[in-house]
Amino acid sequence: MRVEMEPGAIRLLPHQTLRVRDGAGATICAREGTVWITEEANPQDVVLEPGGCYRLRHAGLTLVNGFGDAAITLN
Repeated sequence: MRVEMEPGAIRLLPHQTLRVRDGAGATICAREGTVWITEEANPQDVVLEPGGCYRLRHAGLTLVNGFGDAAITLN
């Protein structure tokens, strides 16, 4: 079965990490799979299920990691 990705979506392979620098104000949305987000200067991590979104609150480095195959948008 082939799943069409949303235009502009970023595919994350299992345990692949996306680094976002100084993304404060940007929104990450999980389109497929589950993703884990950790922001520099934020003691709480975020886990997004498909359809969930999170607005980055801090400057610095943010890491986005897929638990298995995942796809996100970053706006």
